[in-house]
Amino acid sequence: MKTVLSVAGSDCSGGAGIQADLKTIGAFGLYGMSAVTAITVQNTCGVYRAEPVSAGLVEEQMRAVFEDIRPDAVKIGMVADGGNVRAIVSVLQEYPTKAVLDPVMVSTSGRELLDQEAVAVLTEQLFPLVTVITPNLPEAERLFGSSISCEVEREQAAECLARRYGCSVLIKGGHAAAGADDLLYHLESGRKIWYRGERTVSANTHGTGCTLSTAVACGLAQGKTLEDSVRQAKQYVAGAIREGLDLGRGNGPLDHFYQRRDIE
Repeated sequence: MKTVLSVAGSDCSGGAGIQADLKTIGAFGLYGMSAVTAITVQNTCGVYRAEPVSAGLVEEQMRAVFEDIRPDAVKIGMVADGGNVRAIVSVLQEYPTKAVLDPVMVSTSGRELLDQEAVAVLTEQLFPLVTVITPNLPEAERLFGSSISCEVEREQAAECLARRYGCSVLIKGGHAAAGADDLLYHLESGRKIWYRGERTVSANTHGTGCTLSTAVACGLAQGKTLEDSVRQAKQYVAGAIREGLDLGRGNGPLDHFYQRRDIE
């Protein structure tokens, strides 16, 4: 049984964060574990409150997992503050492993989730320890320091970020004006790999970024290459959106278990 540890915030509505991660891990048939970094008050209409878990408690959660059930891969999502980031860094330095980091800096509803000090610690200390980061276009622009308006600029940004931070970079295209094309810059090989996709018009995309990054971590835990892990993850997320689960009054969640229902 392969195992994946999710280090992220809790979403009480179940659509994103730890809850979405554990659903994704279960959908892939793997064993999921979690270290909660923050408690959020949110639903399909927005994020209303977020309180970080203390850095010491985050570190203790992670160490309890690593010392007993060593994860085959780690997914890192919302990190809440600089103290949490340093706690994660401390554990990953002691227990190097395959890791996927979704740099959650702003919620879908526009709420700032990280202050400048935390962003600095995240980029300077944690990015170099992970296998790949998975920013969406607005996050990639913030990290890159400039707008990204075409495929050439996206390739330039992905390569720049990979070389700056010492990890591979997957820039997601869900926020693009057209299409749903993702770009992976593989640091070790220097390859730029496009994953083309058709945009599914849906109001139910809450937790898409959490789900994709966790699905990539599942592929890595299964021993797949990064390229194949991204390909598998993109197909899974596209299906979970396309299934059209309709819950809540706002931006509803994905259908994480659509494949199981298809089989039944």
